[in-house]
Amino acid sequence: MADYRATVGSVELVSLTDGHGDMDPSQIFPTSSMAAWRSEYPELLDSDGHIHPRFGCLAVRSSGKLIIVDTGLHAPDGMLLDEMRSKGVDRDAVDLVAITHLHPDHVGWNLIDGRPTFPNARYLVSRADYDHWTKPEVLKDAQHVKDQVMPLESLNILDLMDDDYKITDELTTVATPGHTPGHVSIAVVSGGERAFILGDVAHSPAQAHYTEWSPSFDTDGDIARHTRHQILDKLEGEETLVSAGHFPDQGFGRFVKSGGRRIWQSV
Repeated sequence: MADYRATVGSVELVSLTDGHGDMDPSQIFPTSSMAAWRSEYPELLDSDGHIHPRFGCLAVRSSGKLIIVDTGLHAPDGMLLDEMRSKGVDRDAVDLVAITHLHPDHVGWNLIDGRPTFPNARYLVSRADYDHWTKPEVLKDAQHVKDQVMPLESLNILDLMDDDYKITDELTTVATPGHTPGHVSIAVVSGGERAFILGDVAHSPAQAHYTEWSPSFDTDGDIARHTRHQILDKLEGEETLVSAGHFPDQGFGRFVKSGGRRIWQSV
């Protein structure tokens, strides 16, 4: 198994997992085919032909701050808090919680019984995503936003991030729209080294090659495809270390060329 820690200059990244999904890939990626999955990515499939994307989160130590990126799904078998304890991440010491986007599997542990899971933290959310999800016509079908996001505002612990928001001197948001209107990734630059916290720009290593495969739950599949092409080309060209929350193992790796196609190479 890959190491759950990575360092980028003076920044430490600690991979955390809140559990795994169980999904039919041809339903999640409607333009894909089971033939392609079975012939090219059998290692991603179980005996029923299902994929099991990780509900990944990340602890980041940067500039004297402890930051949690995304808070998982908080399903009945959610394991985020156990993962934090086992990997030495104290939730009382968390200074900031940065949310890449407001889907249920990224905000699930924001609160427990109406109280902040991270009692000493401020929560950071993209302004564009917040504005989208709190529109009445969207909010009526988004109970997770009512339960896990909007109370942060009434508790006065919510800050909205505009484009190129500096979380710390070493962490800056990058607008990566499509999956949701205000989806953001996070660029890490420290000591001459780089990393990229991908969020849901891609959900599967298969998208390293099949970048046109957009999942059915993208808000705008065309914009998501354009973003994915642009971002993955850049990450491959720069040989950037990537943290990908839905990818297997610990989600650390690089996009590289092999055999004339781009692949995901875990590290």
